[in-house]
Amino acid sequence: MSFLQYLKDTRGELHHVAWPTRVQTIVYTALVMALSIGVALYLGVFDYLFTTGLSKSLEMLPQQESGIQLNSDLDFQPNLVVSTTTTE
Repeated sequence: MSFLQYLKDTRGELHHVAWPTRVQTIVYTALVMALSIGVALYLGVFDYLFTTGLSKSLEMLPQQESGIQLNSDLDFQPNLVVSTTTTE
């Protein structure tokens, strides 16, 4: 079967398809849009509730100190490069 024959057969089959009417297409499109917006709102509300609940529950936990002492007397010089390799 050649490619041109395939295209002719495909075009012929498209004439047998029961296409929806204009009104059906508009109704189905509106239904898909409404369901998409509904699912987005549903997921958005649960995301907000979960995020808020998790944030509030983490705020209620006691604060723990890390136990790390930071030395604020360090002399920071960003352009200074020091080599630590030694040659013997």
